[in-house]
Amino acid sequence: MIVPQSGYPLAWPIGRPRASSRDRSQFKVTQAVAVNDLAYEVQRMGGTQLVITTNLELRKDGLPRGDRGPPRDPGVAVYFVYKKRPMCFACDRWETIGENIRAIGQTVGALRGIERWGSGSMIEQAMQGFTALPAPEQPWQVLGVKHDADRATIESAYRALASRYHPDRDEGDEQKMMRINRARDQLLERFE
Repeated sequence: MIVPQSGYPLAWPIGRPRASSRDRSQFKVTQAVAVNDLAYEVQRMGGTQLVITTNLELRKDGLPRGDRGPPRDPGVAVYFVYKKRPMCFACDRWETIGENIRAIGQTVGALRGIERWGSGSMIEQAMQGFTALPAPEQPWQVLGVKHDADRATIESAYRALASRYHPDRDEGDEQKMMRINRARDQLLERFE
């Protein structure tokens, strides 16, 4: 079976809208079972290189940190390769990460059913909508800091970039400055 890689932070696909509210699901599985079932479905479909990205902070060994509560954002984006094409399935409709992983696993299973039911050409059409686009630029990448940087490091990186790209400077660039401001604001949200 495919052993999924875990990714932190969440790499939500570009252009995919986020849910405006969350619902309770009827899924009655643990997060670990949901991950195993998803890996099984992706493997049965012929997918490889499975990566599950969430905002669940991980230890260095890839397991979830036990000293953190569940993240505010339960969104999940799953990336894998299918017939040499990168794919992405994303879900944030449900209240927990486990529920969203389960929903994606069920979706992959339903798509596999299309193949089993004899209409295989339809699976190719359906999968075109899940072709992965590059992951959006992460705020910590914009500022050139680690994803878990502390407030002082974030502020220092921000000041250095702002002094270079502020529109009043020689190298000033309003678009870059907007990206830098947005990245700083997003990173500082977790300290509020």
